[in-house]
Amino acid sequence: MKSPEKILIVEDDESQRLLYSEELREEGYEPIAARNGKEAMHLLKKFKPDLIVLDIIMPVMDGMEALGRIIGKHKDIPIILYSSYPHYREDFMSWAADAYLTKSSELTELKETIKNLLEKRKKGAKPTREEAGKDENTKRKKG
Repeated sequence: MKSPEKILIVEDDESQRLLYSEELREEGYEPIAARNGKEAMHLLKKFKPDLIVLDIIMPVMDGMEALGRIIGKHKDIPIILYSSYPHYREDFMSWAADAYLTKSSELTELKETIKNLLEKRKKGAKPTREEAGKDENTKRKKG
């Protein structure tokens, strides 16, 4: 039996961390949670996740610093920046992530982006941000 794909969730808000973990567990993933970038870096020494969901505004080490450190050592792990602040999308450092999503109480877009990035990774191709479903201009209209 294949082990579930590991998703590292880096989020300082405990209730959101728990919600994401539960939702991703229901999707068949193995969520692993960190409270900040520093904790995420420590966890990355112990295991290699299949994908990382990374908040930006956090204490100790924010998501942008963590992003730089992670891609410096683990270029093959897809990273989704998941923030309440859409203006960080314009920060050149955010372009290094595979996707940038604005947080929502509806997690469908996050789950679809995770699925798309993991499928691309399995095929051995590093997806572009648009292919991952990141670009807000390419969101599917629901109606």
